[in-house]
Amino acid sequence: MLLKLKNVAKQFSGEDLFSEANLEIKNNEKVAIIGRNGCGKTTLLRLITGEYEPDRGEVIRNGDLTLGYLSQKAFEDEEMTVRQAFDQMYQGLLEVKREMDAIASQLEENYDEKLLNRYASLQQYFEMQDGYNYNQQQLTLFTRFGFSLDDLDRRISSFSGGQKTKIGFVKLLLIKPDILLLDEPTNHLDMQTIEWLEGYLKKYPKAIILVSHDRMFIDKVVSEIYEMEFGQLNHYVGNYSSYVEQKKQQFLSQQTAYRHQQQEIKRLEEQIEKFRYKKNKAAFAQSKIKYLERMDRIDKPRSDQRKLKLHFESSVRGGNQVLTVEDLTIGYDKPLCTVSFQLTNGQRLAIIGPNGLGKSTLVKTLMGQVEALGGDFMYGHQIQVAYFDQQLAQIDSQKTVLEELWDMYPEYDHTAIRKILGSFLFTADDVFKQCNVLSGGEKVRLALAKMMLSHANLLILDEPTNHLDIAGKEALEDALMDYDGTIIFVSHDRYFIRKLAQQILYIEGDKTTLYKLNYEEYLDKIRGVEPVKKPEEQPKQEKPAVDAKTQRANSKRAAMLEKQIARAEEQLEALRELRFEEEYYHDYQKMNQLNEQIDDKHNEIARLMEEWEQYAD
Repeated sequence: MLLKLKNVAKQFSGEDLFSEANLEIKNNEKVAIIGRNGCGKTTLLRLITGEYEPDRGEVIRNGDLTLGYLSQKAFEDEEMTVRQAFDQMYQGLLEVKREMDAIASQLEENYDEKLLNRYASLQQYFEMQDGYNYNQQQLTLFTRFGFSLDDLDRRISSFSGGQKTKIGFVKLLLIKPDILLLDEPTNHLDMQTIEWLEGYLKKYPKAIILVSHDRMFIDKVVSEIYEMEFGQLNHYVGNYSSYVEQKKQQFLSQQTAYRHQQQEIKRLEEQIEKFRYKKNKAAFAQSKIKYLERMDRIDKPRSDQRKLKLHFESSVRGGNQVLTVEDLTIGYDKPLCTVSFQLTNGQRLAIIGPNGLGKSTLVKTLMGQVEALGGDFMYGHQIQVAYFDQQLAQIDSQKTVLEELWDMYPEYDHTAIRKILGSFLFTADDVFKQCNVLSGGEKVRLALAKMMLSHANLLILDEPTNHLDIAGKEALEDALMDYDGTIIFVSHDRYFIRKLAQQILYIEGDKTTLYKLNYEEYLDKIRGVEPVKKPEEQPKQEKPAVDAKTQRANSKRAAMLEKQIARAEEQLEALRELRFEEEYYHDYQKMNQLNEQIDDKHNEIARLMEEWEQYAD
């Protein structure tokens, strides 16, 4: 047992945030804590680290347990360089290396068995701590998070907040604690980095406790779920998809048991009422009363029904041609990429790709906030645009929530504005909060309320799910699926993209590719999986006669190619698995070579498939 929470409770403002929370971590278990914003997930992590003390209950830690916590303030001294910050973690190891070098120099001049034994002892420790590879591990992890080697010599203060978080993450992974504590680890990461991180954490040899609203990340990494709901911590074995199904079945089962028990209670109470005043049946009635008193009552099943009530609807349909983008070059002091695409009414386009290469710049250009460097774009007839920007959504105003929305839409009366805010979970005194004290999630909800009231027929959304909890994301997905207009959105949330996208625009440096496919089809495309196509109806044509000998030869060749394709696909899968082996993810040069091998294998499979089509019946 590494860690145990036993009946832990924590209060804020005199009310239980949670009570009787129980959790146990053994060996290398990988656990996610999920729940609504504000339910106490981060507080629970801080109880585990010892930053907070429980009001009741116990937090029991193994005596020599090491914890690594990904916090927003990862570095006390931000004037040091990244390299200096990383080397701080290896002071003990570097001192051992300096002593080894000093002893080696002495042994060159004068043999001494005592010194030789000391050197052997130090070398054994150095090797056990993977000392010969520590620098390579730094380089590999650092570059995998999107940094260049030159960034190692930059001061930490020169990086953005998101970059500092990523550097803190690298530092944490280098320490390799017994338990990794990760609070929203996928924030600020692009999809490629998230996918790599999933593979790394799955192979991580020790325990992980993570708090996240990234459903696919949870699905891929963890094997246990703890859900914080109604102040309780409920345990489910399995990943996120398994949890969803288990919770549904558990609720239905409890609902059925509760209904049956209520029917039985009603029947018994009717019998008691019928017979309790009859002399010859009084004993019978008393026995039923005692039976009811002893009955183990089943609680009425509860589910948190609080949900965003969004409904996006356009007031004007607009022209069928919504947006035409022709050779649009975007960037600031230099071009980032050139983009071309067309959107018609009702289509939903996802813009994806690595961070910093043009996704947000593109939507800012379309909104006129950044001047185009070349090319052109044109909106169609009567196209009305509403824009959600993650930065602008973080409203810094001294107005109250009520004033912020009402000032923008004065045509609504007080009751209507209150009702709209209530549908976005601003109830009672919440509407009188100043906007500058709202949480990130509350600010996003207010921005979405403004967007909903615009009744635009084109929505342009830049990372709309950031700061939303899982329930909020699902409500937004459902609302956008029912929307009668057109949507362009930037997102790293793969569940969100999978639910909404009908087309994918991939931006990577100066290379842009438009895929007229949904997300699953896009993944198949880039993985080299050919979609199953329905044959087009064509007039029947007589096939040239093939003699029996040629037909047998063709069948034999096709069968041989099928075996080669199957073997190549197995080899491709084996190469992909190597990405998560230490030998590769600790050596960025080997990783680059491996990626080239994977590309070559993709090409080999494509060539074999093309040849197979010639010989298959």
